[in-house]
Amino acid sequence: MKPEVICLMASSVDGRTLPSRWRPKNSGDLFEQVHEQLGGEAWLIGRVTGQEFAKGTAYPATTSERFPRENWIVKRDAKAHGIVLDPHGKICWGRADIGGDPIVVVLTEAVSDAHLAGLRSEGVSYIFAGQTQLDLALVLDIVSRELGVKRLLLEGGGGANGAFLRAGLVDEFNLVLCPAIDGAKGAPSVFDSTESEAGQRAPVTAMTLESSTALEGGALWLRYKITNGSALPPQASHG
Repeated sequence: MKPEVICLMASSVDGRTLPSRWRPKNSGDLFEQVHEQLGGEAWLIGRVTGQEFAKGTAYPATTSERFPRENWIVKRDAKAHGIVLDPHGKICWGRADIGGDPIVVVLTEAVSDAHLAGLRSEGVSYIFAGQTQLDLALVLDIVSRELGVKRLLLEGGGGANGAFLRAGLVDEFNLVLCPAIDGAKGAPSVFDSTESEAGQRAPVTAMTLESSTALEGGALWLRYKITNGSALPPQASHG
């Protein structure tokens, strides 16, 4: 069963998501406050965002061990799980949790046994959702079955958000709109795509404003219900 997918992002008024570039500077923790209010049994980020949390350098390049391409879950009863899309196994974690939430890496079956050995050595859970590219609908099905996730917070980056949006899998969009401007070319945005995906359009047929809440410092919390039509088959996310 598909969990409810709520995309949560904080951005400048021009839709950019890298606070270090914003002017005036933003020093609040409004995103974390809204994250806690929304709740959920898991949150999900893409590879690029996930890399920002990694502390390791590299796993051993080879191993004599062979592992079946089966889901490997260390802790199922956590209050919340941090799910990270890393289809080709590029992240060396050096940790097993983020903020106390156990990490669950989403891989393709093409990853090496050496990478799986590295994850196991650190107690990092992993699941498989495709042979060579990720099936995002399958990702949601697995986290529902394996982890009991009924509400999932999709929290970037723009590549991951865009992939789920184009697949018609986002049910609600929450934006913390901060009183700041980026204004420069090339800054990461709330929703993004690769060059090859640029022509694909999300199957969003309606967005209904559920609430608008004023936050401290002149920020706004906008909450939209999303109605989706039929979508193209989900494609891999690049985080």
